[in-house]
Amino acid sequence: MRTTFPRLLMRHAAERPDAAAMREKEFGIWQVTTWRQMLQRVQHIAAGLHQLGLRRGEHLVVIGHNRPSLYAAMLATQAIGGIPVPLYQDAVAAECVFPIHNAEVRFAVVEDQEQVDKMLEIRPQCPQLEHILFDDPRGLRHYDHPGLAGLKEIEAAGAVFCQEHPQWFAEQVEQGQPDDVAAMFFTSGTTGNPKGVVHTHFSLLNRAEVGAKFDRLTEKEEVLAYLPPAWIGQNIFSYAQWLACGYVVNCPESPSTVMIDLKEIGPTYYFAPPRIFEGMLTSVMIRMEDAGRLKRGLFRHFIEVARRIGPRLMDGQPVGLLERLHYALGDVLIYGPLRNNLGFSRLRVAYTAGEAIGPDLFTFYRSIGINLKQLYGSTETAVFVCLQPDHEVKPDTVGVPCEGVEIKLSERGEILVRSPGLLKEYYKNPKATAEVLDADGWYHTSDAGFIDASGHLKIIDRVKDVGRLKGGPHDGAMFAPKYIENKLKFFPTIKEAVAFGDGRDKVCAMINIDFEAVGNWAEKRGLPYTGYTDLAGKPEVYALIQECVEKVNADLSRDAMLAGCQIHRFLILHKELDADDGELTRTNKVRRGFIAEKYAALVEALYSGKTEQYIETQVKFEDGRTGTIRATLRIADARTFEPLKAAA
Repeated sequence: MRTTFPRLLMRHAAERPDAAAMREKEFGIWQVTTWRQMLQRVQHIAAGLHQLGLRRGEHLVVIGHNRPSLYAAMLATQAIGGIPVPLYQDAVAAECVFPIHNAEVRFAVVEDQEQVDKMLEIRPQCPQLEHILFDDPRGLRHYDHPGLAGLKEIEAAGAVFCQEHPQWFAEQVEQGQPDDVAAMFFTSGTTGNPKGVVHTHFSLLNRAEVGAKFDRLTEKEEVLAYLPPAWIGQNIFSYAQWLACGYVVNCPESPSTVMIDLKEIGPTYYFAPPRIFEGMLTSVMIRMEDAGRLKRGLFRHFIEVARRIGPRLMDGQPVGLLERLHYALGDVLIYGPLRNNLGFSRLRVAYTAGEAIGPDLFTFYRSIGINLKQLYGSTETAVFVCLQPDHEVKPDTVGVPCEGVEIKLSERGEILVRSPGLLKEYYKNPKATAEVLDADGWYHTSDAGFIDASGHLKIIDRVKDVGRLKGGPHDGAMFAPKYIENKLKFFPTIKEAVAFGDGRDKVCAMINIDFEAVGNWAEKRGLPYTGYTDLAGKPEVYALIQECVEKVNADLSRDAMLAGCQIHRFLILHKELDADDGELTRTNKVRRGFIAEKYAALVEALYSGKTEQYIETQVKFEDGRTGTIRATLRIADARTFEPLKAAA
């Protein structure tokens, strides 16, 4: 698509001025912004920013949840040639310092008092930050800081400017070209400082259009925008594709009302990382545990029917009349009400990405009539590299290369991608750019994988994480930690896992329990506990998790390549891994190296044969305070299985 974001906005406003562009829930009521209103806001904010001194090619950070005002601010910035840089709204103040310095940011548009406070906190370290503009004025009445102003004030001043210069906005938009830089996204920085990924209007809109064409998206779609706008996945689905297709983007009232708002909107197009789908299924299973015997029995019976018949129906395979009738009865009694309860009654297509999703979890959603598919991509590829076509959906692959994409494998099995959606560069980092973009235009993904016989891409792990066991009976066996961790996380009782084994004689793991799921399980059995640390250390909980670990081992024993990766010893961590403590990225990916260093005493205990280990860990609370958690962790052995030999 050879155009720009502001030009698309102007097109929708001209062709469908009174159609809904966005909805925002305020005080329990959905407020509609039409395309005409959105264009007017963008014009006024653009003029206001221009009057404040924002110039073409300059960066502006945007921090907050999905809000029409913040979307308008991004479009306004692009309209006058500026470059919006969305940052994570849950990042602590210190995490904003590097991006603001790196991009030489003078302007910040933020959502509310919380984000204003962050910007004011880091201002001594970032003296170039001249203007802090806020959307929600609550709590800010008595703030008196230079450059601090409400977005509405800027908009009002811009409205006057636009009246005096009626052609100014159109002239500004006309200057913008498809190959101009449209946005910059900072990577989550699993090692070292984050990198600014630079994308053009063309790279983002080309991928948005390809994805839309692939799934036949139209202006009639309804989307719920609830993930961080700083995550390129959310940005593509609710910003780039929103403008490419012209559908309606709905913004929840708050993170705590997302599930309620999801049911009210009933999206037709939905995107979520596996963790969201895991959480939904966990809450369903918890509710079913509380249901009466008859309801539980019906649920189990028809879910088994769904597992057997649903995927075949979804994939267009032949299904007998009696099976169809049996499934139809289940749809009336169980699947339909369940989809409705999840907010998926109108859903046409759903995607998951970011991490591998468990085959059982994936199959469950497809079996009850939800067209859940996987995609493969990254910040650097503007998301869309591989997509799963309808009727060709496999739980263990991420689909086929989509339009315009070429894929090849390096000698060491690394996936290389060539696509119109590739990053232009890492901002001010030519060395890092040269490491991932070679002279022939191939992007080095750092992922290891292969193309199967049907042309689908299968991801094994990160290239740098794929290792080898050393010593012991499985000397030289491949070690793929993410593969093992994902298998553990398929269980609703396990929220997170970190596997170790590279260069060692066996695999060991640290595990986080899912506090809600295990807490419910404990309450059903009359098992008292005072909090996460207490529950995680219960012998009964260890027995529950050991069962999960041993099921994973039994599964691994059937895989000729990974049978040596069975987990010999494990422990349950005394605290949940947390991005605020540096253990996860802001997109909830495990920072394995950091964890190995932070919990070196626990890793050593796992491998030295100890049965317990004392640990003290400093944690950061949501209000900024710090504290210490102390615990003596039990270390358990898990049963391993002889590798199954392939049939002759």
